[in-house]
Amino acid sequence: MSETPDPEVIELASKVFDLARTGDTDALAGYLDAGVPANLTNDRGDTLVMLAAYHGHAAAVTALLERGAEADRANDRGQTPLAGAVFKGEDAVVRALLAGGADPEAGTPSALDTARMFGKTELLELFGAR
Repeated sequence: MSETPDPEVIELASKVFDLARTGDTDALAGYLDAGVPANLTNDRGDTLVMLAAYHGHAAAVTALLERGAEADRANDRGQTPLAGAVFKGEDAVVRALLAGGADPEAGTPSALDTARMFGKTELLELFGAR
């Protein structure tokens, strides 16, 4: 295996990460259906789910989860997509991640800790926190 990444692979990966950021669900699903790994990560450990969640794209998050992406996969800083969605105030994404099995207690800080930090009582109730 060569140590220099193939420029075409890098270009494709960049395109797929951009699709997650912009929420182009149909194109993103097409790439995954064609074989792009659902848990593809960038150089910071951000998955496609993390990028879609952080940028507020619930439909893209759902499509990724339906294709095998891990809801709780943390990035290199220990952050999960659910905590990112709580931080950004993306309630539809929070619900999509929970429907896909995300754990509010995963990550550092967890989504539960993030909701407490920002006084998001409705999310604390959704998470079942007391």
